[in-house]
Amino acid sequence: MASSTQRNSPAPYGGAGPARKVTPRRLQEMRDAGEKIVMLTAYDAVFAGLAGQAGVDAVLVGDSLGMVCQGRDSTVPVTMDDMVYHTQSVARGLADSPSLLLSDLPFGSYHGGQDDAMRNAVRLMQAGAQMVKLEGGGWTAPLVRFLVERGVPVCAHLGLTPQTVHALSGYRVQGRDDDGAARLERHARELADAGATLLVLEMVPAALSARITAALPACHTIGIGAGAGTAGQVLVMHDMLGASLGKTPRFVKNFLAGSGGVREAFEAYARAVREGSFPDDALHAW
Repeated sequence: MASSTQRNSPAPYGGAGPARKVTPRRLQEMRDAGEKIVMLTAYDAVFAGLAGQAGVDAVLVGDSLGMVCQGRDSTVPVTMDDMVYHTQSVARGLADSPSLLLSDLPFGSYHGGQDDAMRNAVRLMQAGAQMVKLEGGGWTAPLVRFLVERGVPVCAHLGLTPQTVHALSGYRVQGRDDDGAARLERHARELADAGATLLVLEMVPAALSARITAALPACHTIGIGAGAGTAGQVLVMHDMLGASLGKTPRFVKNFLAGSGGVREAFEAYARAVREGSFPDDALHAW
């Protein structure tokens, strides 16, 4: 059955959202001006369009879709075909939006080396992504450099890396001890030196995230359960709408509660990140 909802052009952004197309250069300008970067996941055209209208700077097609859309217990089973399909859908929703579109390279899509990484990054960019994201440090730095040198902007991801959840023995905070912190800092420097534009830090102590952020002026950290000291924040859309079937992480806030609808919830999230009222380190410190 066809939807009776007609596609409308996004409402004006005004001062609440991105004033022009968000690109790596624009991200650097925001960082230099002390403006927080607002990122949110989306997996289809309608929610992506609402995020764009709400002024979200960057929309991530996360492999978290395996859990929130497919009902799986991890991101590991997500395939390249899954990511391409959802990236195409989100790209259509953002067709009139200045928001940056990122997509995850799923488990196994870059682990075979440079040829795998490039081939699958090309698939995502041809589907509409303007940046690709991959997880892990150390061995991934040469892959990041390889992709960046060939014109593929990259977002790296350290801390809790869901694709390696089995090796990490579950969803645990990373970088709590001195050795773990030193390793994360070293990997972050290597990824920045390799040319990563963005670096997601997931479930990392706030003090460590702030230290990494200060050390990387040209690689912009995006926190999720990593404190307020990062250059920006990201949340899984379903979590921040209170639509998760499982246990909601304690660093998540339900922005739909008390709002007038989904777009208003997205606007409240973007405003809270930019104003610095979310996240609250006192409530979410590890």
